[in-house]
Amino acid sequence: MPKVSIVIPAYNSLKFLPETMESVFKQTFKDFEVLVVNDGSSDDTEHWVSQIADLRVKLITQENQGLSGARNTGIAHASGEYIAFLDADDLWEPTKLEKQVLCLEENSEIGLIYTWVALIDENGNFTGRVFKNYAENDVWHKLIEHNIVESGSVAMVRRQCFDTCGVFDRNLRSFVEDWDMWLRIASRYPFKVMKEPLVYYRQHSTSASKNWEAMARSFEIVIEKAFSAAPPELQYLKNRSYGFANICLAWKPLQSRAQDWKIAASFRAKALSHYPWICFSQEFVRLSIAIILMRVFGTDGYQRFLSYAYTLRQRIVAMAR
Repeated sequence: MPKVSIVIPAYNSLKFLPETMESVFKQTFKDFEVLVVNDGSSDDTEHWVSQIADLRVKLITQENQGLSGARNTGIAHASGEYIAFLDADDLWEPTKLEKQVLCLEENSEIGLIYTWVALIDENGNFTGRVFKNYAENDVWHKLIEHNIVESGSVAMVRRQCFDTCGVFDRNLRSFVEDWDMWLRIASRYPFKVMKEPLVYYRQHSTSASKNWEAMARSFEIVIEKAFSAAPPELQYLKNRSYGFANICLAWKPLQSRAQDWKIAASFRAKALSHYPWICFSQEFVRLSIAIILMRVFGTDGYQRFLSYAYTLRQRIVAMAR
């Protein structure tokens, strides 16, 4: 049996899947299987995967069940001691599996290991931004405030965690299903972090969901579920969790094609009502600046500012290298 099972949910993702698979085959750690779950795609995903000659690659085709359902199918078919998740449009550094496996082998108590995340654009170009989190060991109190496992392509999980904590909640088809899963694991197992960007998360120009009410409801479901099982000494974190959840929600209308600063401001106000001290957080300040820029300069001006800021950041990163 392979040491690692790699689960790749694929839904109409053939545009990026070949590059994603290439990053898997370039891994320095070779003892793995790849479970590509074709989740009801209408493109040529099934045919393309079926042509791969590498015997480590297994194709599973099902009717569309959403990201949670696809991941659960992968878990059910996995043979490995460790399970790594990879979204069909993201990329891995060649040493990603090797470093995570070594950490889990040396730390038998660890349930999940995550890494830092570098952002790339739709064409695979580095944007200059890296998500860095440092929390490890008992991370639940940090995780309930913010999903430190920044991307669905980051985590490597010990198989027994799913036997103990269950699998992904299929009722959360589109939003925060991974956050819910990691919270359940964090309530029972310590985490570790690789403090380097071993995953490249691809940002898309396509429109994000405008169903803000459904997104907010998903956050509420996860938070209420988490605190229903949390001990009394952690209940004080609930308002803080709702505060940061609303900050996260506030970014969505700004990042979508709707670019509606009024909806963003509404979520920001809810964040303050839950947790007034959030006004001193870096994310609150960044959000407030974005809302002001869009309100004053409009969507075109806001996009020009972002383009300038991204270019400047890329140059700074290039100079640092």
